[in-house]
Amino acid sequence: MESIAVALIGSVVTLVGVIVSNSRSRAVMELKIDELTRRVEKHNCLIERTYKLEQDMAVVRRDVDALKERSGT
Repeated sequence: MESIAVALIGSVVTLVGVIVSNSRSRAVMELKIDELTRRVEKHNCLIERTYKLEQDMAVVRRDVDALKERSGT
């Protein structure tokens, strides 16, 4: 009977340890995911701004070319 009680107590302690460990690991993973999400959003914002600048630059180049054609040079 004692061996069953010891086994049950050991199992409960092990289960509690696993649950605590998993919850800590999950908390760390959630923090890392949040940080990565923030970085991706920042990166995407920079990509969008770069794309917009490239579009604006293309318009400026067309305007410069049109002015060159008008002036005859």
